[in-house]
Amino acid sequence: MPHRLAILDDYQDVAHGYADWAALEAEGVTVSTFREPFASQDALVSALSGSTIVIAMRERTAFPREVFEKLPALELLVTTGMANASIDVAAATDHGVTVCGTPGSPTAAPELTWALLLAITRHLPAEEASLRAGSWQKTVGVELAGKTLGVVGLGKIGRRIAGYGHAFGMEVVAWSQNLTAEAAVEAGVRLVSKEELFRVSDVATLHLRLSPRSENTVGEQELRLLGPEGILVNTARGPLVDQEALIRALNEGWIRGAALDVFDQEPLQAGHPLLAAPNTVLSPHLGYVTQESYRQFYGGAFEDVTAWLAGSPIRTITA
Repeated sequence: MPHRLAILDDYQDVAHGYADWAALEAEGVTVSTFREPFASQDALVSALSGSTIVIAMRERTAFPREVFEKLPALELLVTTGMANASIDVAAATDHGVTVCGTPGSPTAAPELTWALLLAITRHLPAEEASLRAGSWQKTVGVELAGKTLGVVGLGKIGRRIAGYGHAFGMEVVAWSQNLTAEAAVEAGVRLVSKEELFRVSDVATLHLRLSPRSENTVGEQELRLLGPEGILVNTARGPLVDQEALIRALNEGWIRGAALDVFDQEPLQAGHPLLAAPNTVLSPHLGYVTQESYRQFYGGAFEDVTAWLAGSPIRTITA
């Protein structure tokens, strides 16, 4: 039976520019792309009925067990990156679906993190809007030099962020449940407790992998410790923060502000309370959305598909 390949969530309609999908079509593979998010699980299942290969962009579309149960033709699921909390890998295995990952950019997300931090500390979105409206200099920013940066999660991204903090003359502290003193010293940061991190930091930035253990790592207690001069930055995953507590913190002035690239539900719906919350800089999950990152994601996905078709899967992901 000829293979049918579906590329999901190609929001910018650019997937065809980053890999030679036409080469697969020349081999008899039907390639379809979907630009819009699916309104429901039923819509997803209906759209993918008969598809044997699916390429998922990060965690934009979830694949729980019930989806695999309803897609009996599915044989290969490729996720961009080597981890995807929205895919039930054990269920995929149970249903005979091979799951593969791709390389990714080590710099895209850290660079966006720092861009958001600079944007909120110098009020860039508000000042640009004011300038375009005919005004001149409406706010007073703050400098990062001499401030304390709290890095929650000192993995690959967190270590890079710590380096940025040092380059800007900041003191850097870090915490995670598994962080050791040796790893902290190696990164040139001071290991502290979670409570101390939020108490002493002028900026707290989140770089944890989402899991049941890390969900709601930041709640009312942490936000109140961060204090009225503190800034929260989250470019990792929305559910790391208690969203209701964050909305209250912004509206009631517990913290100076928040710079967010991720949210509990994405895309963020019109009328969401965060869109009206004061002292925020918001971006639509752009952390990995760069030309360099897409070359690795889509190029890697193409390699995964061709290797699987040849009978030698690469970069397989198991539960």
